[in-house]
Amino acid sequence: MTETTREEQIAELLAAYDEQLRGGAEGSGVPSTTDGPVTRVEYPTRGFVSYRSLDGLEGAELDALIARQRDFFAAKGQAMEWKTRGHDLPADLPERLTKAGFVPEERETVVIAESATIAARLEGREAVDGVTIRRTTELSDFERIAAMETTVWGEDWSWLTGDLVSRNAAGQTDIYVAEAAGEVVSAAWAVHKPNTDFTGLWGGSTLAEWRGRGIYKALVAVRAARAVELGHKYLQVDASDDSSPILQRLGFLPVTTTTPYVFTPSTS
Repeated sequence: MTETTREEQIAELLAAYDEQLRGGAEGSGVPSTTDGPVTRVEYPTRGFVSYRSLDGLEGAELDALIARQRDFFAAKGQAMEWKTRGHDLPADLPERLTKAGFVPEERETVVIAESATIAARLEGREAVDGVTIRRTTELSDFERIAAMETTVWGEDWSWLTGDLVSRNAAGQTDIYVAEAAGEVVSAAWAVHKPNTDFTGLWGGSTLAEWRGRGIYKALVAVRAARAVELGHKYLQVDASDDSSPILQRLGFLPVTTTTPYVFTPSTS
């Protein structure tokens, strides 16, 4: 039997990602409706559009589909995100979204690895001197996490409190907080997607003065071990340019890119 090549591994992971994590799976547990090939997910903060494939749509038909999603959420006074992937067709989708008034946010790299592989590679890295990492379901911790994110990003992240409350109530998310001397210095969460092989890793922001001490890797380690415990074969991350190299050194493979295109309705 020949050894699977890196390219074959990536193709296999991308196929599983497209099949299991896109379309309705992205908005599981959230009020959603469909319009042809797309799923409209009605998050409390803003709308979201997902799809597995655009089924050969192009030209005026695709423009009309884009406009309907934009106008659906605009009528509710909500901004919306259309999540694109680098390997999707048609190739001119980004240009058509821009023409419809959408603005691209930062591109991220979708990286995937086997949970057991990462858990084994990071065994013994779950602890950091002077830092306590624990899973939490407490509102007070969610508020402290939101305050930490506000400090990290320099903008108001108070909305995250409600988001974490909702995620916790849905029962598919484990939320972790990293503390030092009573201060939240980092946080991350793992979304265990029901009826799939995937756990998604989110968060991981760390206060500037605490970076470079292994906290990010420790949070990956505890979430990987938890995914193995729950029987989720794969870990998936939409990784920033800062996180992607770290994760790839750990064994994650880049399978595609993702760019959110966001439309914000006028408030005038």
